[in-house]
Amino acid sequence: MNIAVAKPPLTIRLCGPRGFCAGVDRAIQIVVLALKAYGAPVYVRHEIVHNRYVVEGLEAKGAVFVEELDEIPEQHRQQPVVFSAHGVPKSVPADATARNLFYLDATCPLVSKVHKQAMRHQRLGRHVVLIGHAGHPEVIGTMGQLPEGTVSLIDTIEDAETYIPEDPDNLGYVTQTTLSVDDTAGVISKLQERFPNLHAPAADSICYATTNRQEAVKQAAPGCDLFIVVGAPNSSNSKRLVEVALKAGAARSMLVQRASEIDWETIGEIRTLGLSAGASAPEVIVNEIIESFRARYDAAVELADTVEENEHFLVNRELRNIELTHEDMAWVNG
Repeated sequence: MNIAVAKPPLTIRLCGPRGFCAGVDRAIQIVVLALKAYGAPVYVRHEIVHNRYVVEGLEAKGAVFVEELDEIPEQHRQQPVVFSAHGVPKSVPADATARNLFYLDATCPLVSKVHKQAMRHQRLGRHVVLIGHAGHPEVIGTMGQLPEGTVSLIDTIEDAETYIPEDPDNLGYVTQTTLSVDDTAGVISKLQERFPNLHAPAADSICYATTNRQEAVKQAAPGCDLFIVVGAPNSSNSKRLVEVALKAGAARSMLVQRASEIDWETIGEIRTLGLSAGASAPEVIVNEIIESFRARYDAAVELADTVEENEHFLVNRELRNIELTHEDMAWVNG
């Protein structure tokens, strides 16, 4: 006779907001709508957002991802090429124009705002200090808005302590949109301490979605035996959530892309699980992870909501007359 083994109890604190922000949602919609409007292939320069599930899903629909524009075959030069949500240097659209390519810019409007803030500093004669992570596509795109030598990149408080500008009284800063709010505040404070005349941007550069997701994790993390963040290892905002969870009191925190990455042997005895998702992680994977825990635990989901997000960014003008249905996005929205 089979005797059912009782599953151990588990409370899942599900953070809200989590997952797609308005900029990521818009970028994915642009690729989906371009495929509906122009047919396959639609080319995308770099990952549209930092998530393999999204990239592979768009590839299945007919998107082709390239690193540079010269990879687009001659016979497909009339097909659209989409620039990623992270933004691109000015040289990229200039190159596309020189090649007679039809491009759709999916840069997040909040990243574009940072570009404008940096250009305003430079226009006013200030040297631009960009707080961000070296090599990140958004940083490359922001630095590429300005002439070479007019931007200095600061990553850490240590960088801020050792930075020696040519004109300490004529500086303006902007930040990458996906940084740790607390860590960035420390870097800015150090720069302001050293350079009292440092000019701030007209508005906060760290985007609302980054701030909101970090605040939700801070609220949910205390008392969690484990905190899982759904996101990619190259996603800056997702990695910051892992760090925030640990600092806020979670005993352990980990980043996973899919439920299949969870090593159940090392989970051990847990009673409270925190769960959130980076701004480029689809809700369908959050659901997948919840179901994986339900298969092993008597799991009760407890919503840990902080604020409600209602932001919506319009897609490119060329695509606004194309109907986007629920079915078009069900593969990521669940």
